[in-house]
Amino acid sequence: MKLATVRTGDGTRAARLTSGGYVLLDAPDVGALLAREDWADEAASAGGEPRAVDASDLAPVVPRPGKVLCVGLNYRNHILEMGRDLPEHPTLFAKFAEALIGAGDDIQLAPESSAVDWEAELTVVIGRTVRRASEQEASRAIAGFTIMNDVTMRDWQFRTKEWLQGKTFEGTTPLGPVMVTPDELPGGVRPAVALTCRVDGEVMQKAETSDLVFDPVDLVRYASTVLTLRPGDVIATGTPGGVGHARKPPRYLSDGMTVVTEIGGIGRLENTARTS
Repeated sequence: MKLATVRTGDGTRAARLTSGGYVLLDAPDVGALLAREDWADEAASAGGEPRAVDASDLAPVVPRPGKVLCVGLNYRNHILEMGRDLPEHPTLFAKFAEALIGAGDDIQLAPESSAVDWEAELTVVIGRTVRRASEQEASRAIAGFTIMNDVTMRDWQFRTKEWLQGKTFEGTTPLGPVMVTPDELPGGVRPAVALTCRVDGEVMQKAETSDLVFDPVDLVRYASTVLTLRPGDVIATGTPGGVGHARKPPRYLSDGMTVVTEIGGIGRLENTARTS
């Protein structure tokens, strides 16, 4: 099942993607839908006339997650390109909901940064409350997967040893286009999928999720040890090699550049960088 948050004239609505279009559900967004215990049955059984939806009509799949957790340095090839050792534990940081944009929205280039970079990421969406999860509990807590591009202001990220300030600039981070339930992906809660990021048509990142150091179940277990995960929370699992900051010379986004982020079985984000 594929779920999205669709913009309508009366606000946003959760929707199920079908072969004929999007069927609107009785929930304001996917996050609100996931808070219901029977969300999967409700979404699967909903009827109605499918409607066509443009990319501009897609809000972030979870517009206001309670938590946006991110994982740094989790693909072996990216760790090596950044000149670091493989980590013993996941490197966690956070974003805030104000950073999130939809699948076709513009990436806001803040005038304060001259080093805006791309980071394609498979992203976990939590579907049930969990704390100190076992492997089985962590697996059951995964409602599905979506795509994030963890757009990063590198000059702000590396001002200090803490990354947060460079990771959560407002209006920078596309999340969507849909959430896909694990049963529709090869590997289920540990998806075996390919992801790519293209900038102005040039492939910058290309990897398989088999290169992850910590897989989605590992990350849910780890993060739930720190704090309670709740329906609608998201965990971006990290980015592979090919980021602009690691290139020689470095390459960054500028006004008018188009960033296309794709993951097999989930879909694509297509966002244009615009000076704000």
